[in-house]
Amino acid sequence: MKYYIIAGEASGDLHASNLIKEIKRNDPQANFRCWGGDLMKAEGAEIVKHYRDLAFMGFLEVITNLRTILKNIDFCKQDILQYQPDVLILVDYPGFNLRIAEFAHKCNLKIVYYISPQIWAWKQSRIKKIKRDVDLMLVILPFEKDFYKKFNFDSVFVGHPLLDAIESKTPSSDFRKQNNLGNNPIISLLPGSRKQEINVMLPLMINAVKSFKGYHFVVAGAPSINKEFYKDLMNEDVTIVYNQTYDLLQHSEAALVTSGTATLETALFNVPQVVCYKGNRISYLIARQLIKIKYISLVNLIMDKEVVKELIQDELSIENIKVELKKVLSDGINRNSQLMDYNDLKGRLGGNGASIRAAAEIQNLIS
Repeated sequence: MKYYIIAGEASGDLHASNLIKEIKRNDPQANFRCWGGDLMKAEGAEIVKHYRDLAFMGFLEVITNLRTILKNIDFCKQDILQYQPDVLILVDYPGFNLRIAEFAHKCNLKIVYYISPQIWAWKQSRIKKIKRDVDLMLVILPFEKDFYKKFNFDSVFVGHPLLDAIESKTPSSDFRKQNNLGNNPIISLLPGSRKQEINVMLPLMINAVKSFKGYHFVVAGAPSINKEFYKDLMNEDVTIVYNQTYDLLQHSEAALVTSGTATLETALFNVPQVVCYKGNRISYLIARQLIKIKYISLVNLIMDKEVVKELIQDELSIENIKVELKKVLSDGINRNSQLMDYNDLKGRLGGNGASIRAAAEIQNLIS
């Protein structure tokens, strides 16, 4: 069978790569043409465009890059027509993927959406397009199935693929030695995967941790970002590691994390955290009027309460980061309560096997 997969971000690359691995178990002759990243390529996919060339954050950023986005959409449509896949698999990335779904539906292609757009947060009107264009919706958050049910649309909860990604990762026994980290406890800094957010988040994080003595500060470098980019943002007190985020979290005492999938990854490694986010002011003001959720981190959304502190926009300051980080370190007042809530969180995510279940559902659809 021929599979066309579109993932537009680092997390999509991770989950799509594990999905490809499981599809190949069911279909050894599978052929994959994809928009994605290095992890998907490592599983044998032919990469048409890399996600690092696709990620634009915020309303203002999308508008200023609109011509590029529209060119990518036109190119994608033509590429799909030429490839003629047996199934089109869309991974999150809704601004782009929903347009492609509409086109593919008109071309009578079978369409799977793996990892639902967050329409429960904003743009609920997109449900009409999803019901019209998508043949199979595979959701990974427990509350999403009930959300779609309200609109008389059946979805399949397959569990969260991060559980599999973490389970399959073998911890490095010499991580500290390999990166000259010594024996001091580590505070990890996860400033995001896009240049826009790293530019804003990393200097704030580094300045905030300066006053914490006796710790080693380590940045999780985004694999899609050139190493030279980080040099102007770093100082001699901070180490950076690449392609070792899970090893880093395995050895961390606490973490400062830019909102996104990383907040959930950090929780699954039992690392107390402070969530940090600051975007373009215009984009933020627009989003605040449109978004219908109480929290921005996946941890808090899934638990439906504030498990981890969220410092957003104007609340994100060096002083506030210092105050909240102190609360989650080994002698802090919030550390144990976070760790207890993390245990409940894992129970809500559906257990291991998300990629296996997703691959089986896709196989059922196309056969």
